[in-house]
Amino acid sequence: MNGFAHGFVAGRLATLLTLICSSIFATSSLAAETPKAPNLILIVSDDQGWNDIGYHNPKILTPHLDRLAATGVRLEANYVFPTCSPTRAALLTGINPSRYGIMGPIAGSSKLALPTSTITLARALKSRGYTTAITGKWHLGLRPEVGPRKYGFDRTYGYLHGQIDPYTHRYKLGDRTWHRQDKLFDEEGHATDLIAAEAVRIIEQQGDGPLFLYVPFSVPHHPLAEPEEWTARYKGRIDDPSRRLFAASLTHMDAAIGRIVAALDRTKKRSNTLIVFTSDNGGQKSWGKNSQYEGRYKNGHPTLGDNRPLRGWKGGLYEGGIRVPALANWPGRLKPGKLNAVVSALDWYPTFAHLAGYQRPSDLPLEGQNIWPLLVDPAKANSKSKPRTLYWNTGGRSAVRRGPWKLLATGGKKKTYQLFNLDDDPHEKTDLSGRLEQQTFQLRGLLEREASNDFRLKINSEGR
Repeated sequence: MNGFAHGFVAGRLATLLTLICSSIFATSSLAAETPKAPNLILIVSDDQGWNDIGYHNPKILTPHLDRLAATGVRLEANYVFPTCSPTRAALLTGINPSRYGIMGPIAGSSKLALPTSTITLARALKSRGYTTAITGKWHLGLRPEVGPRKYGFDRTYGYLHGQIDPYTHRYKLGDRTWHRQDKLFDEEGHATDLIAAEAVRIIEQQGDGPLFLYVPFSVPHHPLAEPEEWTARYKGRIDDPSRRLFAASLTHMDAAIGRIVAALDRTKKRSNTLIVFTSDNGGQKSWGKNSQYEGRYKNGHPTLGDNRPLRGWKGGLYEGGIRVPALANWPGRLKPGKLNAVVSALDWYPTFAHLAGYQRPSDLPLEGQNIWPLLVDPAKANSKSKPRTLYWNTGGRSAVRRGPWKLLATGGKKKTYQLFNLDDDPHEKTDLSGRLEQQTFQLRGLLEREASNDFRLKINSEGR
């Protein structure tokens, strides 16, 4: 080969090597820039009112939740639904539960359940390579045949009904409901500890792939039973014995959440994990017709939740029943702050789906919003967020919120209405419906349009 030919070949080889190296470098850079799918952990308490958390009420000892709130984003206008099953349906479907006809708790011997074909959040995330797991309360179907494995969960553990005894794990009618992989079994231990232990086990066993972990605790829903370790912390701090027991269950749960966070730290998953915490509805009113909200202990009727300064209780549509404490925490991704913009339980489905890169089918009628931009920049969201429409229907009562205006309706064909401006009157003390007839009329029209979409999705209601 002459010198010219040798030089030509050498030059072509050099060019080829440069192109190959450039391609490899570009591919490596692209891989480095592509974010790893985050772990998504959704923790839900049961019947925890607005004033039942340490950062709202220093009498309540919730140091782990307080720390997550202080280092993350506190959601100060977080709306849910007034009872258990509707909120859980909203979280896992992104669709208003009344569209399915789920107006209240699925209870007793009801066979009501979501259609098993529902594209739940678990099913959506599973399609993106997530391991999906639940440990705790299901309450969207009371039988193993409609347990969480039928809705996209790989690992299931906890109980199917709406409430259980913390130690026997039996439903109030005596039904067995404790399960693993949707198969009933019996197990010893306090429900709070068992639910947390399973969450820790799932985290420790998870490999490199992304994890969606749903942890709906059983407390502070009654019936309550707490070891001395937790009740002793409130002696001299809260006088009413029933309220003291309620608070002890919250502190016990808070410690369990601390164990879950510690497991994330220990397995080096914490930096790539978004934790969301919310209550499912407001605190429940004291038992007994004569029980007093201020904490008097009468005739053996316990004092339960505390929604002050909000008006109302679990089951109702005043703010105390549907506005609850919540937070989002992701080290390095979310800066500490308070989000005052309105958010809903419906929003977590589209938000998690966005973070996981899930593209929903065009015919999947999600009603929530992706609130990730709000979480990233709460200050901007607080000043520039657009008015939202939220809607609730419990059967005999319904409500709609649009911007600061909230209309409540009670009754059948002849409804009575109440109108509040929540910017000026967040505690709903002044009914404006008689003075602002035009505003009331407009919101009545909006309420009727929302109601026209209820019951439009098929649901298994056999034996309801």
